[in-house]
Order: sequence, then C-alpha cells, then structure tokens
Amino acid sequence: MDRADAASWIVLGRTGDGVTAAVLDATGVELERASFEESAWIDEVARIETGHAPRWVWNDAPAWCAPLLDAGVRIARCHDLRLAHAILRDSALVVDDAGLRAASAWDAPSLAEQAAGAGAPALFEWVETDDSAAGLPTTIDDAIAEFSRQRAALAASAESGRLRLLVAAESAGALVAAELRAAGLPWDAQAHDRILTEILGERPVGGGPPARVEQLAARVRAELGDPAASLDSQPKLLRALHRVGVLVESTSKWELAEQRHPVIEPLLRYKQLVRLQSANGWTWLAEWVRDGRFRPVYVPGGVVTGRWASSGGGALQLPRSLRDVVRADPGWRLVVADVAQLEPRVLAAMSRDTGLADAARGRDLYEGIVSTGAVGTRAEAKIAMLGAMYGATTGDSGRLVPRLRKTFPRAMALVDDAARIGEDGGVVTTWLGRTSPPPSAEWTAVQSRATESSASVVEENRARRWARDRGRFTRNFVVQGTAAEWALAWLADLRMRLNALPPVEAPDAAPRSGPVFLARPHLALFLHDEVIIHTPAVHAEAAAAAAREAADAATRLLFGEIPLDFPLDLRIAASAAKS
Repeated sequence: MDRADAASWIVLGRTGDGVTAAVLDATGVELERASFEESAWIDEVARIETGHAPRWVWNDAPAWCAPLLDAGVRIARCHDLRLAHAILRDSALVVDDAGLRAASAWDAPSLAEQAAGAGAPALFEWVETDDSAAGLPTTIDDAIAEFSRQRAALAASAESGRLRLLVAAESAGALVAAELRAAGLPWDAQAHDRILTEILGERPVGGGPPARVEQLAARVRAELGDPAASLDSQPKLLRALHRVGVLVESTSKWELAEQRHPVIEPLLRYKQLVRLQSANGWTWLAEWVRDGRFRPVYVPGGVVTGRWASSGGGALQLPRSLRDVVRADPGWRLVVADVAQLEPRVLAAMSRDTGLADAARGRDLYEGIVSTGAVGTRAEAKIAMLGAMYGATTGDSGRLVPRLRKTFPRAMALVDDAARIGEDGGVVTTWLGRTSPPPSAEWTAVQSRATESSASVVEENRARRWARDRGRFTRNFVVQGTAAEWALAWLADLRMRLNALPPVEAPDAAPRSGPVFLARPHLALFLHDEVIIHTPAVHAEAAAAAAREAADAATRLLFGEIPLDFPLDLRIAASAAKS
C-alpha cells in the first residue's frame, strides 16, 4: 500500500481467498485500497507497523490478532468494531446513533464467545445463551460502513471526548487479551499436581471424589444426622441445614460463616475442596496447561459493566492455594502488581469527595476511614464501604453505612442517586459513558402491575423487592464499570511501556515458549485489579516502575490532576505466591 504512511486508519476485511485493506485519512476519506493473498497480508501489516503505526480497524480483534501474534507481529493500536458497536449502541451519551442500533449484524458474539457458546453477560458472572447467532460481518465494505456509523455517532455524542477514550481503551484491551493468550502464564504443572495431592488426597482412579472430599462429606452428613444428604444440591442442602436449626437463606460461604453449628466448619471446607477440584483440579490441569503455560481465553467487555470475562480456563481467578505454581522461567522474574482498594478509590475520584480522597491518599483506605472516626476498626470500614457500593441494608452493613453518609456525603450521594435511578427503572452511566442495560420487560410489567388498584400485597412486595434489586445493580454499576475503565487505561499504558523495554538476547534468559516477541517484559495475567508481568530478571525493576507509572498515568487520564493516588502492592519474585 503506497499511501500507508499517510494513514490514520487502515480498515481490514476478508475476501474469499485473502484480505482487503483500505487506507483512510484522519477525516475518514479513503485514500487507497489493496488486496492481499492470505499468505501475504501479515507481511504487509508487519512492514507498515515498523515504519508507521496507524490504528487498524477490524471486526473482531481475536480473529485478526491470532495469526499476527503467531508470526511475531505486534500491533500498536486498533479499533475493534464489535466492541465499539456494543458501547455506542447502548450509551445514553449517544444522542444520534447514526444507524448503529439498526446494524444488528454487529451484535453477534466475538470469536472467543462463539467458541464457548457465550453471549450476553450478567453483572457479576458469565451466562451462556443461544450460540446460533450469525457471525460478524467480514467484508471491507461492511467494516467501512460500520466504522462510518461509529464515527458519526461519536461526533454527535454529548460527551464525545469521554466516549472516544472509552472506545480506544476497550480496543486496547482487546489487543492485551489476545497477547495474554499468546504469551500464556508460566505454570509448573508438577507443582500443581503435588498441591492437589496434598490438599485433596491421591488422585482417584475412575474419576470419583478424592479421599479428603469423601471424608469431609461423611463428617457433614454425620453432623446433619442424614447419611444420604445431598451436599451438592442447594435446595436439598438448605432443607437439611434447616432441619438441624441452621436457618440460612443460601449456602454462600459468607452466610454460612456467620452461623454457629458443628456442621459449618466441615461444610465450608468441603465446599472449598470441591470448588478446587472442579475449577482447577486434575482435569483442568490436563486441558489448560501445555508446555509450561496456562493459556486461558479472555473476553474483554464480557460483563455489562465492562469487566472482562473468560470463556475458557477460568482466567479471572487464581486461588491462593495455587499461586505458587505460577513460576517464572529460569533467568526471569514475575512482577505482581495489584491495586489497593480500587473501587472505593474510584468512587472518591468520581464523586470528588475530598474527605474520602484524604482518607485514601498515601495509605490504606480503610485505615484512613477509621482515622476519620466514622467507624472503629478497619474491618468495620471495609464492611461499611462494601455495603455502600453493593447496597447492603441489613446486619453490620446496614448499621455502618449511615455513618459513611455523614462523613463522606458526596461519595455516598453518588451511589445513592444511582440506586434511586435504577429503582425507578432508569439507566446509569460510568465515568466514560458505558450505560447500564434497561430493565427487562418482565421487570417493567411487575412494577406496572403493582401500581394498579387491584394489585395484591404479594405483587406489591415483589415489585418493591425487584426495584431494590435493580437499585443495587445500578448502584454498583457506576463504580464497578468505572473501575474497569481505569484498569483498561492502566493495561493499555503498561503494555506500551513494557514494549519499549529491550528484549533479552542471552540464551539462558529466553522464554521457554511463545511467539518471538515475548523475549522482552510482557503482561502474563490480568485479574480485574491485578496484573502479573513476566520479565527478564535484568528488567524486573524497570517493569515494576512501569506498572507504577502506568497507574499514575491512568489516574490522570481519567480524572485529571486530583489529590488521590491509586497505590500498587508490588512484588518481584520467582513465583506469584503471596506471603
């Protein structure tokens, strides 16, 4: 492509036997179009990236990045049309969608989602839906048309600067996700097997429960006085617990831990071991760890708040018991960086609550809350803050949250207002403009029915309960979603800083596996508010500094110059184990 050096954007689309690329200037005017055979387009992308870094525009980053990364080609910047479409289609800040909502073909799931049969996500977990949706549009004309709609919607939006930043961060996240999968997380399979044996007992022959799980199950059944009690069915387990006087409404570990009965200790331990066996047991190890690397499938924007999901491997959880199996290659180190109290700090920044910012600045935020006199202990401060962000109204949270309202009125008003909007059926937006989904038709019908003169007490109570549930959803949406935006900005900046560090050349410090571009420090894992960097030992301090600098840059990018920091807990070590 002769005019690639003048490009601001290069749009890629598929043909029957290759790839077509269109070069666009900063205004979106097409300057040139060229076609390449399947075997040649990667070389052309690599050539352009070495001399000029346009923003590549494509329908779905995972589909395009995989062959590029296999060839050792890294992209500096991209615009993911699918991810941007989902943001702009639903954002309340978009006053004219320029036909985005009508372009329903762009609502199809990504390559990663299709592989796992995944679709629309819930707030806190991934839910599977019908996987029969048609694939994304693939031609160059389809891509250019959608890109034009998105540019028009952004230009007409009420907060175009914030939305542009969100779209750019979301697309950068797509690049990070693809590179994380290509890199893999260093994983010692033999150490994993030893830990499983220590915790669960010897691996059972024939796939039955391990010995310690069976022993705990027997103890639980003995305390329940029912040798045939079903421990893996929540309704049946609840009935068994009720019969012995444990009157809980769920079998969550938080609710069970508040009870005093001999069955609680073995039941909690049983649930912990069963979870380990199912989520990260021997079957998981055989399926997801190859050649010393754990390679999960990340799904950026997989949760409605903008948090990532995982469509394979359980990437977004790393049990404490298994952290020691994450071990750097010889001559390399891990830099483990996690953000202290990310969501409460985001709340302070969004609300411009100077009192909460003062409590957080330069120290543990919960200790800072204690120092204000709002609560007496760090544990109470944590319970109160989580209750404020998640809408808890009973128990210790219900008692402590009113104290925060007096001490931090601006912060509490922000989440309280978001809750009221949700209870009334409205939508809320994050700091950069991601908008919560509207209430379902069933929710609306329940609320409407409750206002009728003939509504029963049962219907009125259900409407109030559903309204409160939706209020808790929108209350947390604004905080969790903005925290996800901060994390995206952190990831994007950190990715570029690490890429600027030189690769290693010494044979004994080369990575064990992966594309050749991984000879320099690189991201290896992302867990919402934590990253793990795999780095040559000689660059470990520089990689740690990059993580700090990227966190500071993300804060300034989103919130400007504010008297609030987002401190990192940083460790340089051979393994990811926490002390």
